[in-house]
Amino acid sequence: MTAGVTPTLIVGGYLGAGKTTLVNHLLRHADGRRIAVMVNDFGELTIDADLIEGAEGSVLALAGGCVCCSFGSDLLGALQDVLQRQPPPDLILIETSGVALPAAVARSARLLPGLSIDGIVLMLDAETVRQRSADPYVGDLVRQQLLDADLLILNKTELCSPTQLAELNAWLPTMTTPCTPVVPAKQARVPPELVLGFHAGLSTGLDATTGDALARWAAQPIGQPLAPASDRFVNELLMLAAPTDPQQLLASLTAPDSGVVRAKGWLTDLAGQRHLLQQVGRRIELLPLAPDAGPSGPDRLLVIGLAGVYRGDLLQNK
Repeated sequence: MTAGVTPTLIVGGYLGAGKTTLVNHLLRHADGRRIAVMVNDFGELTIDADLIEGAEGSVLALAGGCVCCSFGSDLLGALQDVLQRQPPPDLILIETSGVALPAAVARSARLLPGLSIDGIVLMLDAETVRQRSADPYVGDLVRQQLLDADLLILNKTELCSPTQLAELNAWLPTMTTPCTPVVPAKQARVPPELVLGFHAGLSTGLDATTGDALARWAAQPIGQPLAPASDRFVNELLMLAAPTDPQQLLASLTAPDSGVVRAKGWLTDLAGQRHLLQQVGRRIELLPLAPDAGPSGPDRLLVIGLAGVYRGDLLQNK
């Protein structure tokens, strides 16, 4: 991560969409990351019992140096406490209430120095999201959640027929901000790097180790009758020619036909300034680096895309 800045991801979605399942899945695949999970109340997020190593006050100690903190109505106070932990977390996940607006939570979190919002990941129940969006009581909330999202995970796809899924895929772009990627999932099983990003590799750079770890996940069957992740996602380590025109690259990453859902890397702009690039869905951030910051070696970009949609050719020579 950038020195002194803790990346933070908002995980939202209406009641029953699968947020709890996703968070437990991510904790099981933390791979050495120290993840702090922030929840309104422990009773609203059931951490798998075998992940819990202890409890003290409003903090659960989890396996692998992760923690789960209850913040009640004082999110900023709880975040300040987490940021002061030693060692500090590598990543913070804020799991919102099912009836909360993720963008409002993100606005509050941005008030704290030393914290950056990576993006808003929204879980959707494929079987009920259209019905919920039309509900006279909660429809406006669900529709706003869709607009807030940078990345949509369409969960519980096994409960829908091929026709229903096709109709959903045609409907969702009409309800979201243009270029918001939609990732299908069953039991909230997605490659962890898709959500967690590549923060574990920041100190050493995006090297073969990071790419190999993602490749191993992509080849891993994720349970029957689920298809292996390699059938749904591709990953590519792109070597960038220096200097790079950042605006052209950003336009390519967010193009509707690029198929890119996650990207991270380093590039040198036309003026010789080096940058850290971080993308979650349609949200993209370009941070200038100090001359001695970032990894050595050539500029490079690690990308996750949707299989059959991803077009790496759009990113070459940018």
